[in-house]
Amino acid sequence: MIRVGIVGATGYTAVELLKILLRHPEVSVTAITSRDPNTPHLSEVHPGLRDQLNLNFSQLDIPNFCESVDVAFCCLPHAASAEIVGQLVDAGVRVIDFSADYRLNDVETFEKWYGVQHPDAARVGNVAYGIPELFRAAIKEADVVANPGCFPSSALLPLAPLLKADLIQAAPIIVDSKTGISGAGRKTNLKFHYPECNESISAYGIGTHRHMPEIDQIIKRFCGTDVETVFTPHLTPMDRGILSTIYVQPKNKTNASDVMDCWNDFYKDEIFVRLSPDLVATKNVSGTNFCDIAARDSRGTIVIVSALDNLIKGASGAAVQNFNVMHGFDDTLGML
Repeated sequence: MIRVGIVGATGYTAVELLKILLRHPEVSVTAITSRDPNTPHLSEVHPGLRDQLNLNFSQLDIPNFCESVDVAFCCLPHAASAEIVGQLVDAGVRVIDFSADYRLNDVETFEKWYGVQHPDAARVGNVAYGIPELFRAAIKEADVVANPGCFPSSALLPLAPLLKADLIQAAPIIVDSKTGISGAGRKTNLKFHYPECNESISAYGIGTHRHMPEIDQIIKRFCGTDVETVFTPHLTPMDRGILSTIYVQPKNKTNASDVMDCWNDFYKDEIFVRLSPDLVATKNVSGTNFCDIAARDSRGTIVIVSALDNLIKGASGAAVQNFNVMHGFDDTLGML
């Protein structure tokens, strides 16, 4: 059994991660941490896991934590995560990091978009990006994997094969995304309260959202193609899910049928990307690690639609998929 610990295990992604890990036949969850000095029992923080795991939260003590785990899932905010990840890796623990600290290619871009000095700058640009469908070989050998952003996953999975095959233009690429409220995390914030969100949909982060440079840089890393996506997220009154509508311009008379053929060839051995003959919906991927994608022609533009669960394929499911790849397991272990 591989001993697994979760650093910062109180949030929505952490509880989904625990649900998956508790049914994983090769995993023993041996440590969960939080900053709460009262060290509550797991069931006090996540009542849905009552009687499934008899563990108390502890405050993170690096030497003790590293002695008790082989792999750590780090669910801390940006900057706070990198301060810990470096210490874990130096102690011989493999890490899957949920923050944005290691996703980007360079420190300058990170510090510009996140507004903080990077605590582990030497590793930036040298960490495997955690979409196995695109970076499987690097993930398999990695000591640190940067789990992808949820919005970028919904854009990169459909876009990367098309740009690699030179079927679409690098600009303009417009990514219009709708997300459920859980994407904001479990913290208290007035604008995410039920009376504020219910019966309402709103755009946010126009031109400033931190996932925009992530999409651009990971496309460049995978395809060698410079792009500048125009990304706009919207908050929608549902618990979970992301629906992204992506507008691209074809090359050489490429049409939606060609796009589907490209995806079919590229993802033929990837179980978690599903091509849909119909338009996709968040309800069909809720609670799963699937990303559903479809394409249509519209007045010379190819319109792509993708759907995934922001807490699973956009976070915890992707993390366990990365864990499986790192250890030579089938991608689906613990998830299907």
